[in-house]
Amino acid sequence: MTSKLPSFKDLPIDPKYPAKSAWGLWGDDDSLGTMNLLTPERAVEASKLVKSGKLFPMNWTMENKHTLFNRGGFEHVVKELFPNCAFDDVYNNWNTQSSSQWDGLGHVCNRHTPGFFYNNVSAEKIRNGNDQLGIHHLARKGIAGRAVLLDFRRWANKNGIEYDPLTRYEIDIKDLDKCAKDQGVTFKEGDILLVRSGFIEAYDKTSEETKIKLAEDISTCGVKACDESLEYIWNHHFAAVGGDTAAFEAWPPTDNLNTAMHAIFLGGWGMPIGELFNLEQLADEADKTGIYEFFFTSAPLNKKGGIASPPNAICIM
Repeated sequence: MTSKLPSFKDLPIDPKYPAKSAWGLWGDDDSLGTMNLLTPERAVEASKLVKSGKLFPMNWTMENKHTLFNRGGFEHVVKELFPNCAFDDVYNNWNTQSSSQWDGLGHVCNRHTPGFFYNNVSAEKIRNGNDQLGIHHLARKGIAGRAVLLDFRRWANKNGIEYDPLTRYEIDIKDLDKCAKDQGVTFKEGDILLVRSGFIEAYDKTSEETKIKLAEDISTCGVKACDESLEYIWNHHFAAVGGDTAAFEAWPPTDNLNTAMHAIFLGGWGMPIGELFNLEQLADEADKTGIYEFFFTSAPLNKKGGIASPPNAICIM
């Protein structure tokens, strides 16, 4: 079916909007961006992918001592509500991006409008309530649809491409496309694209010394930030992208945050970014079965004005 959405070369839809942005595509007051593509009809279609009922939760551990970007740990307190009878727990100083996460639309501003986020929402509004771009919009909509996994790490190993996931390495979009074709993956509008780079696998095996170094000065593999990558991702009309790295794209950016794909995905298109998704068990099963498409569900925190959230995501086969 031919998409009714503009192609990358046709963005923006009006010269009054920033370059390469999708501002106004779903209305100037839109709060969902590309998540508008997750329609009830697409959820129904994706549900038909469930055959075995096997579940693959993707939340990574919350117990890492050395959180990336030095976001800090948290204190987990168990409180006795009634003596020897009932308990509550409290999380103190918890950063919602210290482990698996959705980057919400209030996380990074648009590349071409510093200080202004998706659909021209100002930093002041983000700071003082974030009503339009808060994570609560995703929570109240609910996330369900078709996810496709590109296991780039396995594909690279099989094709003699060597890299260390714990250092900066740019995954060329041409290689990612070759991986998709080798896996027999075809994309549909509204898909959630998941890319396994091997970061979590490598991180879980590395030394405490390396983890401390990464927390202080992070450098990781990821998709190459360039117009070719942006064109590929937009023209496939994904609802969201996610991966097992700290930023989806190779990090750090070559210049500054404004050159990052974050500043187009989030601030330009309203496309949430999934980071540090634990894709290991899912990738193992996909390798065994040859199945790389799944019914995907995710329930972000229903926190009004929230910037980010654990994904609470599951792929079902």
